[in-house]
Amino acid sequence: MIRIGKKGRKPRTEEDRAKAAAKAREKQRKKMIRTKYGQKTLRHARKGVYSCFYGGMVFVLSFLMILISYVAKGEVGILIGLVGAGTLALSVAGLVLGIRGLKERDKNYITCRVGIAMNGVFLAGLAGLFIRGLL
Repeated sequence: MIRIGKKGRKPRTEEDRAKAAAKAREKQRKKMIRTKYGQKTLRHARKGVYSCFYGGMVFVLSFLMILISYVAKGEVGILIGLVGAGTLALSVAGLVLGIRGLKERDKNYITCRVGIAMNGVFLAGLAGLFIRGLL
């Protein structure tokens, strides 16, 4: 019985078999280049991505608070103080998410590390601002 179509067709000559083998080797070589030793690519840890997002939000909110305080010449209301406390809580949440993201299995942890670093720096900076404001 003769099969019709590309998938069911078997190589008929030695030359066709050699071409098919070369094509399979090339496909395997490209797969090895894309991934490390033919393993699947790792995805980013979900909690690490959230941690980076929280760090970005803290950066934007801190920038806006400083800008508003500069424009108002330091005469800001209680609303900016509440936003500052909110960014402090958001920074703590981002730090915790980054640490928890390191516990996810078979993931790329670079976003966790970046999120931990960003939120740690912002947490220290905001804590320093609040302590300086109390003195």
